[in-house]
Formats: sequence, structure tokens, C-alpha cells
Amino acid sequence: MTRTLLFNKPFNVLSQFTDSGTSGSDRETLSNYIDVPGVYPAGRLDRDSEGLMVLTSDGRLQNRIASPKFKTEKTYLAQIEGDITDEALDALQTGIDLKDGRTRPAKARRIAEPNWLWPRDPPVRYRKSVPDGWIELRITEGKNRQVRRMTAAVGFPTLRLIRYAIGDWSLDGLPSGRWRDL
Repeated sequence: MTRTLLFNKPFNVLSQFTDSGTSGSDRETLSNYIDVPGVYPAGRLDRDSEGLMVLTSDGRLQNRIASPKFKTEKTYLAQIEGDITDEALDALQTGIDLKDGRTRPAKARRIAEPNWLWPRDPPVRYRKSVPDGWIELRITEGKNRQVRRMTAAVGFPTLRLIRYAIGDWSLDGLPSGRWRDL
């Protein structure tokens, strides 16, 4: 029987079931939250990013989500340093030149800070003299640390990054650190 889970990965959790880091490492992994045999992550989410992960026992589904050739849209909410400009949003929507190549055009827009967000532990640093804002970014590829590199390239570094949706699946009703079966 195929099994597919949606998981809201907390900040500072590795998106794998074991920690292959240094011996004696006590970093949290998926196994701290999910005790379901035979499911594997369909793609990765950086340790310092939060939000939606899909885990499945279906290899084809895993590939369809993770492979850039299928162009599965992923929606991110990014808290950025500064008030993003129209020029920066235009650049994100056109594509950004990164060291590993040009990104596909993204859908990017300013948003208000989501009122449903859970507190992050540790909290994002706050600087009274530097404003911050939020953007929604929808991409169809998944280069390493892509969203963070894109926002930095247009002059607005990411402070907090949350993957809100993968295709039609979203975080709606799924608290941080929890999972549910589809």
C-alpha cells in the first residue's frame, strides 16, 4: 500500500532520517518526528528552513515532486531584510543569474506577515534600524538554497524561509512539527 505524508518541518531539523554528521551529533532529524516505515522525503528542505515536506513510499511520486523536469511549483514565504523594491520583484520574475546558472522566472509578490505563523525557536534577529518585509515566491525548480540566493542577489537577504506549498498541497491546518496522512 502506498503511503504519502505531509510534514511541517521545524527550523533546525535535518530533512533526512539519520544524521550523517559528526559522531555524537545530536541534531534533530525526521526520525524525531515521524515513525512511519518505508516513507522517504520527496526533495529536501534546508536545516535552517521550515515548512512543508512530502514523504512517500511511491518512488514515481517522489521523482515527480523532486525532479526539476516536472516543474512542480513550490511556494515559499520569505521574511527578508529591507522593504523589497519593484525592481527587485521584477528581477525575481525574470530570472536571476546565480553561480550555477540562471533561474527560471519566479512568481514573486509582496505579502503581509502571515498572521497564522508559529514562533520560530530561536527567533529571527530583530534590528530596530533595519526594516524587514515578506514576499511570496513560487518556483518550479530546486537549486541548492535557491530562494535564499535569489533574494540575496537582488539585495534583500532572507531572514526566515517557509515552504508553504508543493503543488496543490499546503501547510493549511498543519502545525509545526506535525504530520498527516494523505
